[in-house]
Amino acid sequence: MTHDDTQDTQTTQATAGGGTAPAVPASLISLLASFDTGAYVVDAKGAVVAVNARAEKLLGRPAGDFLGRDAHELLHRSRYGATLPRAQCGMRQAYMAGRTVQSDEEWFERGDGSLVPVSWLVTPCRTDDGAARTLVLFHAPHDPEEIRTPGTRFSSPLPELERLALLAETTTQLTATLDVGQALRRLVRLVVPQLADWAVVDLVTERGGVHRSTVVHAEHGDLVRREDLEGPLPPVPEDSLLPLARALRGVSPALAGPFPHAAADSSPLTAEQSRLFAESGIHSAAVAPIRGVREVLGALTLGRAEQSEAFTADDLPLLEDICRRAGLALDNARLYERQRTVAETMQRHLLPQLPHVPGLEMSARYLAAPDASQVGGDWYDAFVLSDGATALAVGDVVGHDLDAAAGMAQMRNVLRAYAWAQEEPPSAIVARLDRAAARITDVTMATLLFARMSRAEDGRWTLSWTNAGHPPPLLVTRDGEARFLTGGHGLLLGTGLDRPRSDEETDVPPGATLLFYTDGLIEEPSRSLDEGLELLRAHAAALAEQPPARFTDLVLERTRPAGNDDDVALLTVRVPVE
Repeated sequence: MTHDDTQDTQTTQATAGGGTAPAVPASLISLLASFDTGAYVVDAKGAVVAVNARAEKLLGRPAGDFLGRDAHELLHRSRYGATLPRAQCGMRQAYMAGRTVQSDEEWFERGDGSLVPVSWLVTPCRTDDGAARTLVLFHAPHDPEEIRTPGTRFSSPLPELERLALLAETTTQLTATLDVGQALRRLVRLVVPQLADWAVVDLVTERGGVHRSTVVHAEHGDLVRREDLEGPLPPVPEDSLLPLARALRGVSPALAGPFPHAAADSSPLTAEQSRLFAESGIHSAAVAPIRGVREVLGALTLGRAEQSEAFTADDLPLLEDICRRAGLALDNARLYERQRTVAETMQRHLLPQLPHVPGLEMSARYLAAPDASQVGGDWYDAFVLSDGATALAVGDVVGHDLDAAAGMAQMRNVLRAYAWAQEEPPSAIVARLDRAAARITDVTMATLLFARMSRAEDGRWTLSWTNAGHPPPLLVTRDGEARFLTGGHGLLLGTGLDRPRSDEETDVPPGATLLFYTDGLIEEPSRSLDEGLELLRAHAAALAEQPPARFTDLVLERTRPAGNDDDVALLTVRVPVE
């Protein structure tokens, strides 16, 4: 152990003592530094409180990745890369029970996502401060050439127990996602390098073509993607005997070999497959169709280049079982994506076109959430009232599904009807809407900011508004002064409480910009609401001179949290300088 290693370990513990994890006595830190193998210490809950430099090097993780993290969740994996259930983790059971246990055939996940085989020993220890902790010692190859990936345990055909374990893991991994891309990445990781050096996934497109979506191969324990071999494929000949063509027509799995000569089948698809084999060096392959419930979705090709052993007919049943599970998972993912796209399209069509109002410039944006909640209840509206004033609204119906989108449309239409028919202050209109919503819409709860923009005879613009539990609008002057319009607050819609609502009013000077928005623009778990509002205020102030459309885009780009899982609606209104 070098002086640098010892110093690194001491620094690691000091970081833990700084707040990430409880401090560990210096005697134990010195002990960790003395080990010429990976070592870390966990507390009574299994969280890492100290780690030595050797562990950092072996697992390719800095100390910050360890400290305060649950060691089992962070490191322990099955041979196929899945996080082990806690009930199956002998290491965790040992240190929770305070016993000394060791094991040889286990797998840890390195910082780059690759797996490394480890031998480990856990033993309880009591430090100078009297705290009960557990010491974990492990050995793992630090040279990539020494790392035995799971694929090196391959035998053909796979033993029954290994086959069942792989199929069970395939089902677990692929049914846990509704994202097509993620499902394909998980599928490839399950079979490479466990069964083959190369994996190729060809998918049938919505229009009936075929796209080579994934080509990866194993290299020093990592999966390397070959994008140069991906892309659209030629049409599939109806009479071709090429194993890939047969698989894409739904025929049973088959063995395939390199195609140095294509005299028997001169189709463009055969030429493309020959290029794949030549570029990859595959000498033996197995091809199987990926079938959904109603149609063939694509084909999976497994190839061996580095492994000398060729595929045999005994390998095909396993490949067929894997593809059957992959087909069901991809079918569900594709169906989900279609439904999500339809829902999002429907919501976009429900949002209105902004009216042309002399003396005002308007811009609006709706941005769907990036993940599962692609459709929700965020909305904006702007329309001219019967008395010539301009109604402005932004709201958020509780929920992130089709019901929320439908409720949003109902709420907007009822609000429009009341606002047009009743020349009343915003508070009276919203009070009517609140009483009616429970009876004539499917909305349970919602927030709403409703305002009237009026122009006096002398040309001055005035905004009057009421706020039903919604984030306050922002007023930005042409000089870059920004303030939130915090007045007019009341309960959100749907509480069932008949409380009075109030109105507020302010002048909107020439060149000023009003920004109405939903909470997805400012809310993020890692920061407070006040921090999100202040960030929005600062960015909007800096953008005061930008045209309304550019102002809206930049505010959205700079303010919306990177990890936001909510949709966002924005409405910008500018009073131009005459």
